[in-house]
Amino acid sequence: MKRRRAALRHVSVLATVVMLTACGSVAKEAQRLPLGELPPVDGPATTAPITAAPATTAPSVKPLRGTAAPAKPPASAVPPAVPSVRAVPPINPLTKLPVGDLPGWKQVFREDFTSGDVPIGAFPGPAYEANWSAGYKDGTPDTAGQKGKKSRYYPSKVLSVKNGMLDWFLHTENGISMGAAPTPKIPNATWNPPRANSLLYGRISVRFKADALPGFKTAWLLWPDSRAWPKEGEIDYPEGDLATSFYGAVHRRSNSPTDSDLIRSHAMFTTWHVATMEWSPGKVEFFLDGVSLGAGTTRVPNTPMHYILQTESCLTGCPAPATAGHVYLDWIAIWTKR
Repeated sequence: MKRRRAALRHVSVLATVVMLTACGSVAKEAQRLPLGELPPVDGPATTAPITAAPATTAPSVKPLRGTAAPAKPPASAVPPAVPSVRAVPPINPLTKLPVGDLPGWKQVFREDFTSGDVPIGAFPGPAYEANWSAGYKDGTPDTAGQKGKKSRYYPSKVLSVKNGMLDWFLHTENGISMGAAPTPKIPNATWNPPRANSLLYGRISVRFKADALPGFKTAWLLWPDSRAWPKEGEIDYPEGDLATSFYGAVHRRSNSPTDSDLIRSHAMFTTWHVATMEWSPGKVEFFLDGVSLGAGTTRVPNTPMHYILQTESCLTGCPAPATAGHVYLDWIAIWTKR
């Protein structure tokens, strides 16, 4: 009888060991199960002085046809519930037009294009003329046009407001590739000459998106009121060919037009982004979707400058004749330095 009880106890212990071992294996296997994909992360931003603006050839792609303006994205959306041990990311506040002052910054301008649609050929129209100018007149040579290229500003053939967005319809007519450079009217910071869009230090945020249009580009910039360039510098962001990633550029106070800091974003125009530049005494810092990309701190511009949403062509090779599409500005907000 004693031997039988001992044998039974031995069998019970062995069964317990087997069960614990099996459970331990299951627990370890569960820890190796995927916890859900995280959003892709951009490569690290880099800051690099450049000695010349590198010329690049537009990627070889099929010509793009014009596309209808997308519906304006909602200011926020509730993310779907996903069973995961990771926390659900918060709603991105940058999708909504920022309203009000910020620490160290006083808001002086904001626009989200909700005052009604304006057809091509009529911008700014009664709805927006108090706060906007269409910029350079039809036929004005853009940057490449001044160097002999067939590229011009044609706001009457490019600009409109649709679906709560300022819309550039970029295309070519009769061999001329067409862009536009509208300007917001903000409080004046200079009187020689007086301007309606001048700043001495400021913070500018834009929410934007564009079709991939090789040969067309943005250079949304601050340009010296004195026109003493490159002596008084220049600040550009976002800048780049619409078929590539965009970057920020600080053209230093210099006698050389290529004396610059180039700060890359590694982000493409084809998805919505918020680009912010902060121009302070001795520093220009660039942000992408709320994250700092880096700053230029050498011979930073220090005289009044005016802001232009310069959208043009032909600097990296002219667009193919059939290339056509859109740049969209969802909203813009501007602050001055306190």
